[in-house]
Amino acid sequence: MTGIQLTPQDTIERGLALAAAEGADGCVVLVAETSSTNLRWANNTLTTNGAMRGSSVTVIATVGAGEGTAAGIVGRSSVTDDSLREIVSAAIATARAAGPAEDARPLVDGAVGADWDLEPEETTVGVFEKFAPSLGESLKRATAEERRLYGFANHEVVTLYVGSSTGLRLRQALPRGYVSSTGKNTDLSHSAWVGTATRDFTDVDALALDAELTRRLGWAQRTVPVDAGRHPTILPPAAVADLMTYLFWQLDGRDAFEGRTVFSKAGGGTRLGDTLSSQPVSLHSDPALPGLEAFAFAVARSSGGSSSVFDNGLTLAATDWIRGGKLEHLMTSRYTADLIGAPTATPDIENYVVSVDGATGSTDDLVAGLDNGLLVTCLWYIRMVDPQTLLLTGLTRDGVYLVENGEVTGAVNNFRFNESPVDLLARFTTAGATVPSYSREWGDYFSRTATPPLLVPDFNMSSVSQAN
Repeated sequence: MTGIQLTPQDTIERGLALAAAEGADGCVVLVAETSSTNLRWANNTLTTNGAMRGSSVTVIATVGAGEGTAAGIVGRSSVTDDSLREIVSAAIATARAAGPAEDARPLVDGAVGADWDLEPEETTVGVFEKFAPSLGESLKRATAEERRLYGFANHEVVTLYVGSSTGLRLRQALPRGYVSSTGKNTDLSHSAWVGTATRDFTDVDALALDAELTRRLGWAQRTVPVDAGRHPTILPPAAVADLMTYLFWQLDGRDAFEGRTVFSKAGGGTRLGDTLSSQPVSLHSDPALPGLEAFAFAVARSSGGSSSVFDNGLTLAATDWIRGGKLEHLMTSRYTADLIGAPTATPDIENYVVSVDGATGSTDDLVAGLDNGLLVTCLWYIRMVDPQTLLLTGLTRDGVYLVENGEVTGAVNNFRFNESPVDLLARFTTAGATVPSYSREWGDYFSRTATPPLLVPDFNMSSVSQAN
């Protein structure tokens, strides 16, 4: 078998057998097969398209038992039989050289999944069969109307296989796609952006996306300077996702317990059970959410914070992180759940939904109800300023508009903002219906989100930005 490329199932079985033969007390092997395809366009012309495949293997070997268990982790890509032997040996050597792992728990038990024997799923350029013709029409339309379009469409399928020395054998294939498109006028003085996420591109209409770009560029025919300060601001679902994704990533139980985040309690412990907002707002994850499906089991290629390599394969369940404005759960491994006194482990789930009970209507409906303020379509270059309050800073980009008497009446200059998404949950005054959303800042690698549009009465535009 020297130098032979193995199937994912063979890689796992071979890796587990090698680990047992070399004296490991336990082993987990993860194999991820990725298939992707993309389209790019610029200046109203399709510039590139391509298809790619990739493979990665992670071996987690354990030695010892109970509280004395140590783990060694080694990962590689494009593994053959020869290199797999080297990876397993390296993982065992690392475990033997390491001290006992503080997060050590028995490896997850399990059976062989019904789809275990299936091959990895693939995507091809055929996924764009419906999208590509409408994209072509939108490029023609932009040329005729003297606009310029730039953008990127990507689709990928990740098929993940997890096997353990306990008998666990899991497989799941997850598709994910997105479109990011920017429109500009011919002298490049104004720009607008739209984006959307999808599972299979059957629900993406490039002409509809272009129509929204055209509408926003039309708003920019009039430009109005606006000073920095606190302004009534409408955040569409995309901009809400820009901020809420950062909040979601801060729901780490250990970091909160150790006093490092906005979810840490003064004097020690966490803010679990605290009311974050008087609004009936919720933040929820569920691996089975229709259209936002995520891995149904824990996947950890390293230990730290809320994740543990000992939890690989742990079944994930629907989780309310915030419910009715109250902090209900933080992300935990089995170890950190015990550490912070949580009744059960609630590992990270790779999707979320923000919703407000009773909220209806769209971004346009919020605009129609605003006498004077701003519409901010997306945010970017978002960075942490203060983890204790989750204060973020960033810039507006590709579309900030003036709202007067319920209508968008022009484009305004860009701003630097300073805001905490936790504070925003307590301060927003109006929300719309929750819809699938695509974050401009984070959507390329975290796109399984759904958020509502929000009206914030005093969004902090801390300074005017010269960026155009």
